[in-house]
Amino acid sequence: MRRQVKKTSRKKYSFRSGLEEAIADRLDEQGVKFTYEEEKIKYIRPAKNATYTPDFVLPNGIIIEAKGRFLTADRQKHLLIKDQFPDYDIRFVFSNSKTRISKQSKTTYAKWCEAKGFKYADRLIPERWLEE
Repeated sequence: MRRQVKKTSRKKYSFRSGLEEAIADRLDEQGVKFTYEEEKIKYIRPAKNATYTPDFVLPNGIIIEAKGRFLTADRQKHLLIKDQFPDYDIRFVFSNSKTRISKQSKTTYAKWCEAKGFKYADRLIPERWLEE
């Protein structure tokens, strides 16, 4: 369910999570313009076409995906997109990158990102990403 954002001077958005809302608030505070779920990226899943809607796209082209839970389907989707669109710079902001991808696995979200070549951060977009 989407959460309604408190009224601010910016365009009213409906966010899917508190993490997305916190990132948007922080970007607003820093005066960083962004789009939220406006772009559509067509990609191909084996045997069917699919669409990925990035959470945030920064002016420098960096795509930010805010993740509390990082499910198998999410990981598979992002590997397909990375393979099909290697020039896209997709990065993750996790609620907690130390979370394991499953109860049976020792792999954390952070370790998965490192192994697959994705940049990631916890809770907020790092300043250095905004300055790139």
